[in-house]
Amino acid sequence: MSTTISAFSAFALEPFPTIARGDDLAAVITGVLSALATDLQDGDVIVVASKVVSIAEKQFVDLAGVTPSPAALALSARTGKPAEIVELILCESSEHFVAGERGPIIARHRLGYQLTSAGIDRAGADGAWLLPKDPDASARALRDAITASSGVTVAVVIADSDGRADRRGATVISIGAAGIAPLRVTEHAEPGQQTKRQEETLTDLVAAAAGLILGQRGRGAPVAVLRGIAYEASDDGVASMLHQAP
Repeated sequence: MSTTISAFSAFALEPFPTIARGDDLAAVITGVLSALATDLQDGDVIVVASKVVSIAEKQFVDLAGVTPSPAALALSARTGKPAEIVELILCESSEHFVAGERGPIIARHRLGYQLTSAGIDRAGADGAWLLPKDPDASARALRDAITASSGVTVAVVIADSDGRADRRGATVISIGAAGIAPLRVTEHAEPGQQTKRQEETLTDLVAAAAGLILGQRGRGAPVAVLRGIAYEASDDGVASMLHQAP
């Protein structure tokens, strides 16, 4: 398949119901598609916010059961983050640094990702959501269930909102993928010059494109469909392109 892309379309699945712990996320997605009278097409890429995957997979931590270590207390005092959240960041990561004078905390998650706060999301005042245990496996399970239900060959990308160490604000990156090669190679040659070969993180580009419509304030749209994206089919997953393997 050619990976040249000249145009694509994207739409959010909304209204989307609130996901509760233990819900069958694939069934909810196909149910919303049915309610919208929207059919998937072969090659569609379904981008799913990591938080709803974590909720469905019951990755909840009650902060009342978290005892901050001295290191967490010190880092909490420096950054202003609750000590229990900082303790979870330290437990979920292998290394970290503070990007600014008071944060954010950039952590190397034990799965190999470098993420703000180790990808931990607050769940109200008393809880937190951890990342899915294996985002690539989560993406494969969603892809398999949606493909079985719809009869259409699709790819799934799990996306996470993430801050960067060198700038304010957040972007969107991929942390899991199925059915789509995470890297693509582009080549370009000017007349009389050698061909330039560049690897690009395609699933990050897909996640960022979906991020333009995913979960904007007040919308609550955790799933988007991108159509017209050219890609190679692969189950290598996002983990395959990390510098530090899980």
